[in-house]
Amino acid sequence: MVRGEADQGSPPPSPPIMTEGDRPAGLTVEEYEALQATIDAHHRYQVAPGQCSSLTAQRIRAPAVIVWSVVRRFDHPQIYKHFIRSCTIKGGEEVRVGCLREVSVISGLPASTSTERLDVLDEEHMITGFTIIGGEHRLKNYRSATTVTEFAGVDLGEGGGVVTVVLESYVVDVPEGNTEEDTRLFADTFIRLNLQKLATVAESMAAAAAPPPGK
Repeated sequence: MVRGEADQGSPPPSPPIMTEGDRPAGLTVEEYEALQATIDAHHRYQVAPGQCSSLTAQRIRAPAVIVWSVVRRFDHPQIYKHFIRSCTIKGGEEVRVGCLREVSVISGLPASTSTERLDVLDEEHMITGFTIIGGEHRLKNYRSATTVTEFAGVDLGEGGGVVTVVLESYVVDVPEGNTEEDTRLFADTFIRLNLQKLATVAESMAAAAAPPPGK
């Protein structure tokens, strides 16, 4: 059973961001096939000349509701995102689509601040996304989407149980003087580290919430 799949009313997909038959590292063939509707609806972009895009997957041994409780925190991304010193919602507004956050990045990186707009916060389908609209950094016109999908009651090759797959994709301008490969490697490294920390945080939360053995 899969939770969080795109509904049939989603718009038709744009040209794929991946080569045909490819799939993000870490996903089984069965998971990749089950996630096709989600990928088509939320992780495909019109990539213009001078841009690049990518899709990263993370499998997490925790229920989707726990994973989503972390991912949805547009106002507190440092829960699982490395290298963020602080985050403030501009104007003290509530977290809602269209609100802006000011992110301060730790020193030692080729960035200092980032102004980001919340584009999507779909609580029912566990989908969120944002666009970077300003700040001092190298990720110009960066737009990202994250989806959370739970797999349960299927043979996962790990003794059963619940596995949640988080997909995070983006499209971004290639900075002058850089190649698509350089830009993709830079962005993918940060996303991969963040999603690995997300897995650690969510799995710890799930373990703490689990009933004691024998209960």
